Amino acid sequence: MERGRICVSVSAPDAAAAAEKVGPLVSLVDLVEIRLDAMSVPDVAGCLERISLPLLFTNRPVWEGGMCTGSEEQRLAPLLDAARQGAAYVDLELRADPGLREQLREQCTQGNCQLILSWHDFSLTPPQATLHNLVKEMKEAGADIGKVVTTARDAHDVTQVLSLLPLARDKGLRLSAFCMGEVGRISRFATLYLGGAMTYVAPDAQSATAPGQFSARQMAQLLTDFSHAD
Repeated sequence: MERGRICVSVSAPDAAAAAEKVGPLVSLVDLVEIRLDAMSVPDVAGCLERISLPLLFTNRPVWEGGMCTGSEEQRLAPLLDAARQGAAYVDLELRADPGLREQLREQCTQGNCQLILSWHDFSLTPPQATLHNLVKEMKEAGADIGKVVTTARDAHDVTQVLSLLPLARDKGLRLSAFCMGEVGRISRFATLYLGGAMTYVAPDAQSATAPGQFSARQMAQLLTDFSHAD
């Protein structure tokens, strides 16, 4: 099975600062998530111009752990722009308005951009039936890639989330699935070898965008150690 991809998640005030963070990491990661909600003014064109790796644009709202406080229409606008301008991926929350979600899906189809539909829980891991329904909803909503991220309180939570990967594969949906928090930290690495589409890392130990996130260099070392293990 092909290993999942490494995505470095970058929160920066502008495109130049984002590019500066990415520069030393280009040999360690496969793509870059630009957190538009961290920018004073979202600058899709500037990021595409300055960063050579494939880009994933996210404009995460406050109600799903992000910093964007504008209306949903305002929040969607730079994602539509990213799909038009040549982004490799855009990420929209599964809980977003279905009409706006459909607008973005159509623009992605026209722009040859892949749509990630994501769902996060920053407090717990819901029951298995809820998790299975999320995968079903993502597939039915037209996601190219699904993303389910919960907070693990124990090992059972971790195994429940990772068990979504074969379920999604059977449904024909690529899925990123792992857990936040210290208990869930191992899942960020394990998902890469269990069919997960991608995992997310921080530019450095001080710049994590979610609890339990490895830095790009830590993940690179883990991959090296794993590949050399007997």
